[in-house]
Amino acid sequence: QVQLVESGGGLVQPAGSLTLSCVASPSIFSFKSMAWYRQAPGKEREWVAKIIANGVTDYADSVKGRFTISRDIRKNAMYLRMSSLLSEDTAVYYCAGGFGSQVVWGQGTQVTVSS
Repeated sequence: QVQLVESGGGLVQPAGSLTLSCVASPSIFSFKSMAWYRQAPGKEREWVAKIIANGVTDYADSVKGRFTISRDIRKNAMYLRMSSLLSEDTAVYYCAGGFGSQVVWGQGTQVTVSS
């Protein structure tokens, strides 16, 4: 059974940094591409960043230059390094992976940016 589990959320001050992790099972190679999404209260879920099998990355304009997506194949993990955080980055962050014709979602991790 393929599964994604996020961790690393929490409370951080504006302009601070936080790194989210997403561990894939049974293997990160189970997924042809992986991505981070987020959903703020009262808003629709939105795409944040993605990394595909060959390592190419892409970002939403709202996070470009502030967030970095990466992966560690040995640890079956994907990461989202978030810097220069803004209050509008507050949301539940989800990792997602393309598995055949399906999208597998993690359970989400809350990120709150507040002083």
